[in-house]
Amino acid sequence: MKIGIFGGTFNPPHIGHERAVKTADHQLGLDLIVIVPTGIPPHKPLPPETPTAEMRYQMAQMAFRDVRRTVISDIEIFKTEPCYTIDTIMSFMHHYPGAELFLLLGTDVYLTLDTWKDCESLLRSATPAVFSRDSAALDRIYEYSTCIQARYGVRTEPIVNEFIEVSSSHLRQMLPRREGVRYINDTIYSYIIKNRLYGVKPNWGWLRKRAYSMLLPSRIPHVAGCEEEALRLAARWDVDLDDAREAAILHDITKKLGVDDNLKIMENHGVAAGRLGFAEEKLLHAKTGAILAQSEFGVSDEVMNAILWHTTGRAEMSMLEKIIYLADYIEPNRDFEGVGQLRALAFECLDAAVRTGLEMSVQDMKARGITPNRTTFDALRDLKV
Repeated sequence: MKIGIFGGTFNPPHIGHERAVKTADHQLGLDLIVIVPTGIPPHKPLPPETPTAEMRYQMAQMAFRDVRRTVISDIEIFKTEPCYTIDTIMSFMHHYPGAELFLLLGTDVYLTLDTWKDCESLLRSATPAVFSRDSAALDRIYEYSTCIQARYGVRTEPIVNEFIEVSSSHLRQMLPRREGVRYINDTIYSYIIKNRLYGVKPNWGWLRKRAYSMLLPSRIPHVAGCEEEALRLAARWDVDLDDAREAAILHDITKKLGVDDNLKIMENHGVAAGRLGFAEEKLLHAKTGAILAQSEFGVSDEVMNAILWHTTGRAEMSMLEKIIYLADYIEPNRDFEGVGQLRALAFECLDAAVRTGLEMSVQDMKARGITPNRTTFDALRDLKV
């Protein structure tokens, strides 16, 4: 049995890791590939804000889920002391007696092998299989392998790999800049966004794609218009543009759902619905949209509240809440009597525009025999002070 062992911090795992493992499997003819996320590496400390061991373990599972004959080992990840490769290899030799073990390594790591703990025992127990990124790296591998073979009598297996110019450390720098999404599979990127790991900020294209997939096609122009208007208003009133964009993109993500589906979301997140009349049912999407925006997209409390109150308003609204309320009401696709004047007012006096919008909304609901929500009246009283 031929077993490849691929270790690393996977902080985070990326498509280069997956491609390397597939290449090793193809070139070496492996029967099993064991992925070993490292708990505490002995050669350097984990960087600040590294996700928990459980999170890195879960991301490793996501990264290699579709790679055949691959298992994720927890032999190192949950240890509270430094993990040495020789100990891991000995454990695998015990569990797979008679197996031929290959230690899958990058070029730079391979060139430091003679500094590892119990290097001789390690090299006599597992064959180094080394990924080369280019011909220069391949030359370095051959040169070092000659030394290794002369010293320990151990051969090295070079693996000609289609190199992807990215590393986990590089990705950690890219993610807060809304970059790097193309180097991570979507399941892992969604997980990183959901938990806001590595100081990540969602890539706008990715966020729109995810949000739009949750909408009826007919609603997409409204959401795009709301984003456009929210950015204009945020720039005018010196409100964080990124918060305004996030809230606008996500504000209607549960709009197409029926009452039962909305109530199920609330129940799953421990939010009581209370007694619902017709008017309350129409407002459920604001509550559930806010819930999913935070639980699935990791938005801040400020953005969550802007989504929560974008339909009714409330007393003591934040500037962001006022902007999202108005952007939803006056975005370019809206066409009703007085919308032009309201758009102009929004750039002259934000409070007056919100108050006018609330009054127009109340009048419209009363004309249709609907009782306005009490929070709307709270907002009006607050804005009239």
